[in-house]
Formats: sequence, C-alpha cells, structure tokens
Amino acid sequence: MNGAVAFPLDLSELEIAASGGSLVRRTILPSGVRILSEQVPGSQSATVGFWVAVGSRDEVPVTFGSTHFLEHLLFKGTTTRTALDIAVSFDAVGGEHNAMTAKEYTCYYAKVRDLDLPMAVRVLADMFTSSLLDPEEFESERGVILEELAMADDDPSDVVSERFFEGVFGDHPLGRPIGGNPDAISAVTREAVWEHYRANYRPQDLVISVAGAVDHDELVAWTITALEAAEWNLTLSASPVARRDPNLDLVGRGSPLVVVDRPLEQTNLLLGVPGLHAADARRPALTVLNSVLGGGMSSRLFQEIREKRGLAYSVYSFAASYSDAGVVGLYAGCTPKKAPQVAGLMLDEFRKLADGGITAEELARAQGQLGGASALALEDSDTRMTRLGRSELTMGEFADLDETLRRIGAVTVDQVRDLAAELASRPLSIAAVGSVDVDALAGLDGTVAAA
Repeated sequence: MNGAVAFPLDLSELEIAASGGSLVRRTILPSGVRILSEQVPGSQSATVGFWVAVGSRDEVPVTFGSTHFLEHLLFKGTTTRTALDIAVSFDAVGGEHNAMTAKEYTCYYAKVRDLDLPMAVRVLADMFTSSLLDPEEFESERGVILEELAMADDDPSDVVSERFFEGVFGDHPLGRPIGGNPDAISAVTREAVWEHYRANYRPQDLVISVAGAVDHDELVAWTITALEAAEWNLTLSASPVARRDPNLDLVGRGSPLVVVDRPLEQTNLLLGVPGLHAADARRPALTVLNSVLGGGMSSRLFQEIREKRGLAYSVYSFAASYSDAGVVGLYAGCTPKKAPQVAGLMLDEFRKLADGGITAEELARAQGQLGGASALALEDSDTRMTRLGRSELTMGEFADLDETLRRIGAVTVDQVRDLAAELASRPLSIAAVGSVDVDALAGLDGTVAAA
C-alpha cells in the first residue's frame, strides 16, 4: 500500500491490501450502515466494535452526560435479552466486552475467538438496536453513574484533567466532562436519554469495525441478519452521516489558571495549549515533538524533572486531537511546595523546544520509539479495530503501518522546531489540584481563578 487510502462516503465497496499481509475491506449498505474489516493472517481471535460518531460534545444542556449514561444502559437488557443474558453470552466463551464514551464518539466492543464472532455480532447488534432503557434499570444505573462520578472526583488526576480541558476550551463542548456532573445526572430524565438514543442510533450512524480472524463477506451477512432481526429496514436508502467539519471556530479558552484547593500529599499539575486537529498534516511532527518532550524515560521532562532533580515520580506530556481542535498537555505530580518550581521547569522545557528545536539524535530516537510502538500496538486486534473505526469516523482515510512509518520518518528537525514555536505562542492554561501556592503559579501566566 502506497500512501493513505481515502474513505469516501459515496463508495459502497472498497478493498485495500495493507502492510503485513492484512486485507482491509469496507462495505456501505444502502441504509448507510458501514461495515469495515481487517483480516489479519494467523489470527485466531477478533475484536468487533459498534460505533456512532456521537460523544459528549454533541449533547444539549438538558442531556449533559446522556451519552455516557446511554452507554451504561445498553448493557441493561433488550427486547430479547436480559442484562444477565448479555453478560453470560461473553463469559461463557471467555470473551471480553465493554464500551467507551469519548468526546466525539461512542463504541461498544467485544473480543472473542474466531468461532464466537457471529455471536458477538448478534449480541452487540441487539444491544445497539433494541435497548429497552427500562425505567427501573434507568434509576438503578443513575445511582451507579453517580458513584462513578464520585470515584472520579476522589482521584485528583481525573479532576485536574477535567479542569485543564475546561481551561483550554472554555465554554466549547469539548471542555465539558464526558460523564457529565452529579447535578446533570441527577436531573436528566429517561425521556431525554431515550430521545438521544433514537436520534443518534440509526442505520446511517452505525459503523462496525472488526479486526483479526474475520471473513468480510461473512461479517456483512451476519450483520444484515442481526439488524433485520431487530426490524431495521436495511432497504431504505440513506447516506452515511457526514463527518464533522474540521474548520469549526472554537469558543475562546476559559480561565488561564484554575486551582482546586484540597489537602493532598501531592499537587497534580497540568499545563498546556491548544494543539492540532486530527487531520492536520503536521500531526506526525507533533507526535515526534511529544515523544521528545515527555513521551518516555529518555524524554526531556522525565530526565530534567525526575532523573536530574528528583522532583516528581510521574511526569509526561501528551497530545490529543479531535476533528476540529486539539490540545497539548504537560503533567506532573509533586509535593505542594515544589509545584511552582515543577510547573516552571515544565514550561522551560516546552519553550526550549520552541527556541532551539530538537537535535538530530533526538529526532532519530523519537522516530525509532514511535515506529516500534506503532508496530507493537498492532499486534493487538483491539488496536486494529479502533484504528479502523477512527479512520472511518474521524480521519476519512486509512493509513497502514508502512504509511505511518513513512510519515514519521519524513519529519525533520525544522518541522518540529517550527511547530513548537507556533504552539508556544498559543494561550497557556494551567490547572492544579492540591495544596497550591496560587500566587506563585499565577506568576507563570498572570491571571488566577480559584475553585
């Protein structure tokens, strides 16, 4: 495969011979259902995911947290299966099943032996199409989610992450917590979640991706049978829902500095700037930049803050990308009195990249790290399934391992320096949870908002 292959929404059949001898195929049914598979030689298991391009950013005020709430409820029973039936289906064959809610999508997935893949497709299809949202189960799960939110609120690393995203994205939906908040979950009605379900779980919204031991033609046949059993009209003509516009304007950031004062042994720090959207051509340069800055034990943040100075146990950087936005973040956990020093050192390392770039040695090391990590990750069918789903939902193209390595290998030190300089010029946001010297942190940016 030479270069990435586009996934046009008006092409019903597509086949790609990918690296490592795998075969990628895509079928779009007349109803708009998209079915993708990656057949991997030698596999004896497969991972299947049922996706919708609906996440926490798509909720209206009366349904904040409903996407995650709905994720829970789809495991609670259908017109033909109880919650126990669903659990037994996978436990009885040694399979795994779960779901994930993100800011831009929701995915229900399972990993099973190849022999059990038809069952997994049937059960996930039943959950996706025929959930009851039983009123009693709804109230029971409301309590479960409130406990989940309480658990997250007890974890300072979760709290600092939520406040950091609020700081970067402000009032934009990307700044909202994925799970909602206790007030929203306590107030949301079954009717509101039901409407959210019916409006977004339609044939034209559904993407199914499978990776591992899978025959595409059989997968399509199983899917049609399962969806028709749920009385979905697959002959009704509909186009797949359009992908998100990558050029939407973002609302300005929130507070440059948010401090949550808690009597903790450590202060959790997150600071960073708006990043790149998922389709930005500079994403490979960003992955290299992140690797050098805080992507491993040889990274600048790890070496400077942990190895040389012993100021933190956990210190790293990350880059997250969405269809129309992104964020670059730097994290550290340290004793409260050292928080201003650690935050200053993280900023210094970030700005050094902007001023002086990276060395040829760092570039080569990052390219080796990223190439090896990419290859190792693809040993897992979960990663391949997720790559397929996100390629269809967000990227609109498929890049195999060879293309990924080519893009990483083409990054230059000049590209990384130029990108670092641009990122460093963007508005800085800082979030801290713990016992914090607010004035000292405020000196890094100049504005304070305590919470």
